[in-house]
Amino acid sequence: MVIGNVYRKYFKNKLFLKMILFFSIIAIVTIITFSYLMFLSLSEAAVQRQMNVQKRAVESVSSYISGKYESVQNMMRDVYRDSELANNTSFFMEHPYEEYVRFRLDKFYNDIGSTTDAVQFFRNKMEDDPDIRSLMLYSADQQHLYVYNQHKQFKIISTNAARSFIPDVMYLEEEAQVSIPNVWVRKTINLPDEPMYSLRVPVNNKQSLRNIGQLLVYFDGERIRESLANYREDLKGTIVVLSADGNVLFDSSNTLYGQKYPYAEQLNSIYDTGVIGGDMTVTKLTQSQGGFTVLSAVPKEEIAATYEGIRNSIIMIALMGILVAIVVPSLFIGNFAKRTYNIIRFMRKVKKGDLKARIADSREDELGQISKSFNDMLDELNLYIDRVLKAEIKQKHTELAALEARVNPHFLYNTLEVIRMRAISQGAGDVAEMIYSLSVLFKSYVQQKSNYTLKDELEACQLYLELFRIRYRDKFAYTIHCNKSFESIPIFKMSLQPIIENYILHGMRLDRNDNHIEISVESRGEDCIVQVRDNGKGIHPDRLEQIILGLSRPQENAESFGLRSIHERLGLLFGERYGLKIESEEGRGTTLTVRFPRQGEGAIQHV
Repeated sequence: MVIGNVYRKYFKNKLFLKMILFFSIIAIVTIITFSYLMFLSLSEAAVQRQMNVQKRAVESVSSYISGKYESVQNMMRDVYRDSELANNTSFFMEHPYEEYVRFRLDKFYNDIGSTTDAVQFFRNKMEDDPDIRSLMLYSADQQHLYVYNQHKQFKIISTNAARSFIPDVMYLEEEAQVSIPNVWVRKTINLPDEPMYSLRVPVNNKQSLRNIGQLLVYFDGERIRESLANYREDLKGTIVVLSADGNVLFDSSNTLYGQKYPYAEQLNSIYDTGVIGGDMTVTKLTQSQGGFTVLSAVPKEEIAATYEGIRNSIIMIALMGILVAIVVPSLFIGNFAKRTYNIIRFMRKVKKGDLKARIADSREDELGQISKSFNDMLDELNLYIDRVLKAEIKQKHTELAALEARVNPHFLYNTLEVIRMRAISQGAGDVAEMIYSLSVLFKSYVQQKSNYTLKDELEACQLYLELFRIRYRDKFAYTIHCNKSFESIPIFKMSLQPIIENYILHGMRLDRNDNHIEISVESRGEDCIVQVRDNGKGIHPDRLEQIILGLSRPQENAESFGLRSIHERLGLLFGERYGLKIESEEGRGTTLTVRFPRQGEGAIQHV
């Protein structure tokens, strides 16, 4: 119902509005559809780029931990490859440390030289890798724990089953997997409760292949963060490393270490990429050898943030496209509508009896031809009327002379005052000042005064300058010097204001803060001299010559209308010695001198 009323009121009988509405609807639907499709494509590409970053970060962490896993495996491979070192290591773990020392001394003397020391070998391995927090060898036969800490200290800790849980722990955890350091082992060797992950490898006697203990290495968990350094700027969400049983070995947000991962069971159903927890996008990589899993978990909000900028840009472009698609056809069609309504308006004038009306449209398109044909028809009609009813038409024109509609100036003054008070109430003092100056300036131009004096003209100039002083704030200043004895000198309106306007439009330098114009009035004999000086751009010598020539030959120059008007009126009213004189230096400023006689009151009435 409402749409029907709007259509009947605004569109039913208006062809051009229908055309604008039709084209606008098509343009808006097209732009919105295209923008939506483009957003889908670009957002999907942005999400894919982000997921590639997450995947590379996961691969980097997995590669780092796999490297540590391989380094521990290689420790034992190096032991097994060196027969002498393998024998020394087996003896070291199967006998008390004192016997191992004697064994080494005996071999030293018998072999006449040093042999590979198992204790020193593992100490060297730890020193080679700064990421190792602790390296331990557990002897199953002796139930001793041989510990190397990061301070290069070597300790032997007795872990008898009657007094310690260590033997049970070592028996239960013999798989060579990445896991969280056992709490009993950490307490036994006095390691602080900091993020770490452990790797254990069984140690066998090379000759009998009997398991004689384990090699246990604790790595600093915070060093994993360094493998993410290349992705820190673009990385979203958190990177998590899980052990085979779902415990958190590393968490980039430092909130879940040592805990059971909340979505561990959901991860089992995800092969590579998926969603857990309802809104968490996961990229997963499982390392089968080490038994650990590295995953990237990104909340939906952070994924959306990757294409938020694209969305905003597309919205802005779409809005601008809609604006252009509506405005340009509207202007184009509006121009035709204006011309059409102009033809209709003149036809209505003719209908009311104004046979002198003519359509001013010189274009050669269809509307221009209609206008020309209409004008030709009126010319022929007027010729006929002149021949047949000339006297009657003249009498009718005399009786039906049109009255000019005038706008009551008081309505404009009151409206400006209302706007000014509104600006004051809103705290816009500078706007209020400008409106006040404009209102007073308008009054001075509109109101007719029988005696218009130099004081009136200077006040009008001051109001005009005040507008631009408020407009340009600290960039512009002005001064007016006039003795009170000169204020009553009669002068015609707009004798100084065009000079000031020329400076504002052409001379002011907006890149400077010291723009200044000065108006000074002095007496020279029977004449009054007004000088307007500024420090603006000045006038190029060639251009100055053209302006001066235009003042002396106004019929040959259509430019500088304001200056020519002042100069011409002064010359016609008072004689050739009165008028304008222009002096200017490019880049330094301009000085205009206005000379007129000191007449008495009433000397320039009606000029």
